[in-house]
Amino acid sequence: MSTYEFIVVGSGPAGSALAAKLANSKGKPSVLLLEAGEEKTDRNLRVDGQRWITFQNQSMNWGYKTTPQEDCNNRKIDYSRGRCMGGSSAINFGVYSVGARDDYQEWARIVGDEDFGWQNIQRRLKDLETFHGEIPEGMDKKYANPDTNDHGSEGPLHVGFAREWERDLPELLDIYEKAGFPLNPDHNSGNPIGMSVLINSAHQGLRSTAGDLVVGGENNNLTIATNAPVQRILLEGKKAVGVEANGKKYYGTKEVILSAGSLNDPRILMHSGIGPAAQLQQYNIDVVQDVPAVGQGLRDHCFVPMVNTRTDTSTDRKAFYGSEAAMDAAKKEWEESGTGPWAKFACELGIGWFKLTEQLTSTPEFKALPEDEQKYLLQETVPHYEVITHFPIHWFIPDFPKEALNYSCLLVFLFNAQTRGEVTLQSSDPDAPLLFNPKFLAHPFDRRLAIEALRDSFRVAKHESYTKDNVAELAMPKGESDEDLLEYWRQNISSSWHMTGTVKMGKTEDSDAVVDPDFKVKGIENLRIADMGVVPVLVNAHVQAVAYVTGVTCAEKLIKEYGLA
Repeated sequence: MSTYEFIVVGSGPAGSALAAKLANSKGKPSVLLLEAGEEKTDRNLRVDGQRWITFQNQSMNWGYKTTPQEDCNNRKIDYSRGRCMGGSSAINFGVYSVGARDDYQEWARIVGDEDFGWQNIQRRLKDLETFHGEIPEGMDKKYANPDTNDHGSEGPLHVGFAREWERDLPELLDIYEKAGFPLNPDHNSGNPIGMSVLINSAHQGLRSTAGDLVVGGENNNLTIATNAPVQRILLEGKKAVGVEANGKKYYGTKEVILSAGSLNDPRILMHSGIGPAAQLQQYNIDVVQDVPAVGQGLRDHCFVPMVNTRTDTSTDRKAFYGSEAAMDAAKKEWEESGTGPWAKFACELGIGWFKLTEQLTSTPEFKALPEDEQKYLLQETVPHYEVITHFPIHWFIPDFPKEALNYSCLLVFLFNAQTRGEVTLQSSDPDAPLLFNPKFLAHPFDRRLAIEALRDSFRVAKHESYTKDNVAELAMPKGESDEDLLEYWRQNISSSWHMTGTVKMGKTEDSDAVVDPDFKVKGIENLRIADMGVVPVLVNAHVQAVAYVTGVTCAEKLIKEYGLA
């Protein structure tokens, strides 16, 4: 039997940020951080240029897939989640974007609490990071020129630009500018609109993970237990008093906080008797608290690739990726100094967020949206789609032809989708995963947005400055009609792994809310949830930064409430 003041379930960005902030508070409470997976301390799992394939390590991944997606040709989509110290930050693609300031203003509006407004969020984001804003010598500052006032310099998380860029990256950014897309010197200023150079959760060739916030510190009041997947919350009546993990019981005298993520929070809640009564009864689970909203409201971003093979002189990728000897030599250099091709190729990308205001506002799909949603989508800093360049797609296509390794890949992301999916029980076994149904492209607005985003991206993909180096199409829509573009999405869509909203935050009286603005689960004492599952806005970002700041925000509220400052 083990007793602590606070128990945090899940060591991803939210859980680790929360546990670290609590443990470091002046009150020095005893904190237990539980992680379902292994510790995974091997430095080789953090090679910057190999961040794209870490998720394929089955020992670090829950290995989830969606249910067959009706609007995507009944395909089951990969729904990877990290299962190791650091959670999904240990297997993600290292994109560190914070979203739009208007996203956070919308969050504050929805829940009626200015703690979630941009000013407060940006302060916490700055405290989290040590930002490395240096760019390669001689590079034009029009591509990257952040204002130091928008960034932190003393946080535990190292983020910034890669020290070396592939030579065709500036050329491609110039093509975006020629095609009429504005350049944005810093996508993390609160206004992401425009084409930017990616800020990575990496530094000097080494990827950062949430484990950096909690591992190796001097917090003797912070205990970390790995290989401890939580099955249920221990309850006395309607009060949380601890958790059970593989038969072992851990007790919390003050609070239990779930940070297990959008896909696992509902599972733990439902197997503890907290969730939609009809679902629980179907699987013979005693109902402690009927909360119909648990597992509802799932939102996610999704994307499709556009891939063209290029002339041998336009990129250097084939010489590197096509040679085992070159990759092995680069690995040795990385091990010695953190430099070389594994700190260069696919380590710096172009990334841009764009608005489709004129194309969307006149459509019946936009006009049918609720007034609040229309107003939000028209806010200055809220984008409608995103593009990423220099994505290493060859790792994701089986039997990718070696002769095609000189290629260009543009990813087009759908943002602000209106679909609400769900996660639901499929077993009375608490270790069985839930059913995950994001319902991609189910909403008419999403289909319209998908079509227009792809069409707008053709401004670059079919621009003469871009096509002059093309040799052949590897993956492109067959035509430009609505039908061809939508079918391309249906057949090629992937999740961005940004699952959000399954235990949504709202005002106390909101029927679709599971937690209140203090992260407290309604109807249950001493139980909170703090991760992407509670976020009521699908923030226009690759959401690891949002998860980090969500954990910190919850920790601040706990520190204040329990007088730990």
